[in-house]
Amino acid sequence: MANHLTPTELADEFDMKRQEVIARCVQMGIPILHGRIDKTLFMASLRQLDKEPGKRAA
Repeated sequence: MANHLTPTELADEFDMKRQEVIARCVQMGIPILHGRIDKTLFMASLRQLDKEPGKRAA
């Protein structure tokens, strides 16, 4: 299974919109290299964001 996915592929996996995935990457400082995002880093960052009270994204 691939670990580096396009924003569209990640959006499909996380039931999000492509633009939302890109916005979250920018918000959390996740690099998008050659049009691909590290799925593991994205998942871990989302979990961390959800754990932080008062820092939830709108």
